[in-house]
This record gives sequence, C-alpha cells and structure tokens, in this order.
Amino acid sequence: MTKPTIGFIGVGLMGHGMAKNIVEKGYPLRVMAHRKREAVDDLIGRGAVEVGSPKEMAEACEIIFLCVTGSPQVEGAIRGENGILAGLQPGAIVVDCSTADPVSTLALAAEIEAAGGHMADAPLSRTPKEAWEGTLDAMVGASPEVFARIKPVIETWAGVIVHLGETGLGHKMKLINNFLGMGYGVLYSEALAIARKSGLSAEQFDSVIRPGRLSNGFYETFMKWTLEHDENAHRFAISNAHKDMAYLANLAVSVGAVNPMQSVVKNAYAGMEAAGEGERYVPMLADFIARQNGLEE
Repeated sequence: MTKPTIGFIGVGLMGHGMAKNIVEKGYPLRVMAHRKREAVDDLIGRGAVEVGSPKEMAEACEIIFLCVTGSPQVEGAIRGENGILAGLQPGAIVVDCSTADPVSTLALAAEIEAAGGHMADAPLSRTPKEAWEGTLDAMVGASPEVFARIKPVIETWAGVIVHLGETGLGHKMKLINNFLGMGYGVLYSEALAIARKSGLSAEQFDSVIRPGRLSNGFYETFMKWTLEHDENAHRFAISNAHKDMAYLANLAVSVGAVNPMQSVVKNAYAGMEAAGEGERYVPMLADFIARQNGLEE
C-alpha cells in the first residue's frame, strides 16, 4: 500500500526529531527551509525533499504537519499569500502540532473545511529528546475519520496517542497540561528560594522531595539545572511558557472560567521575559526567583 506524501513545517527543537522519524519510517516527506539550515540539510540527507513555500507543499502533500511557535505562525502558514490554503488538495489534512490558541484553531478549521480539506490538532508533551526517539505524547482533536488517517503517521513519532474528540480539544488539553507543568515550575522555584533563605541547600531540598510523593518527571528534569547546570535537560523557553499561559488566559475568558492561580503562574513567566530573559529555559526560573529574594544563583 502506497504511503501518503507528508509535509512538515517547523523543523525546530521538536519538529526536527518528529520529521526524522516520519521519513525514516518510509513516508515521502516534504520540508521547508528553517532559520537553521542544519535540520533541513539533515532531513534531506535522510530522503526528504525541500519545497519553497507552504503552497508548494500543499500542492504535493496529502497530510501536512505544523510545529511552529504559536498561532500567528500557524495562521501565516495557512492563510498567507503562498500559504497552505492557496494550494490545498481536496481531502488533504492539516495537522497542527504547535501549542496554539484554540480560538484561532477553530477559525482555521472552518476555513480549511470550506476549502475542501480537514484540520486536526495534535499538540505534544515531553521534550526534544523524546521527539528524536519517537516517544512523544500526542493529544489529538479530530473527527474519527481524520484521526484514522493521521494516526499511523503520528505513531512514527509518538509513544502515547490520546484521541480526545473533535478538532480543538487537543489544543485545549495541551494548554491545561502546560498550566500544570508551568505551575510546577513556579512552585518549585519559589519553594527552593524559601528553602535557601531558611538555611537549606538545594541538595538538601532535593534529598527530601525526589524520593517522596511530590516528585514527578517534570521535577526531575527541572532540577537538573539547579543541581547540575544541565541546560539541555528541559529545553522549553520562558517566552514559550509565557505565550502558552497567555493562550490559556484567552481560553479561560472565552469559556467564562475563573482562573486566579493561572494568572499568578502566567505573571511569573511574564516577569522573567520582561526582564530580558525570555530565551532562557523554564528551569532557570529558579535563578530569577532566587535573585528576587536576594540570593545568588
């Protein structure tokens, strides 16, 4: 059985590994230029073909994955002058793996359906390490028919796939998932600062938390920066954390939810980005809060 031709836009920290797994599992793959040529060149070396625009990709592909920074970039790739909508083939599927604003996702889905295609959202959980290994988690919003078509491709880069239901539910769940993760980051950072001001070292703090019930996978990668200065253990930028929490705030407004805790979490990342440290990674929030407490990093 002939495999569908796949397009992939956004071969950055996460997308590079995902696209690598798609092409290595035998799918014809089209990729676009990225701000860092290394990923594109690597994928071409593995058998992918480079295209010049989203329109050109849409003209050649049955399924197109996007893994970009956020909704403005997704909207540009789809609606732009040489965007996906300009070249969309009948029945083609656009799968947005970005962490995006569900309000935007639903508007785009309607436009794609009107053009004869389909849209699904399949945002991710875990890190670039799992993207490379093909063991990401994916939370998918799609009709049953669309999900059946995209699932075999998602299986090339995901170990856990949850079909939540209709389009948009994936992005909603992803934002809630990230709220929990970013909330952990704020709690751990503040707790570490209080511990240090109280005369406890980070190592002593960890010796109690790590083996206990309050530890988890997020804690383990988060603490690698504080304990080992391993900046690659949890590569998620402060600017992305702030962006995701802003999207969740927008979702809360759209559904009429009361969200006092989420506002506190959002503002912790907003403060660090406003201080010019948006490109640092989430575990480094512990340094920022330490400095606010008069502590050295």
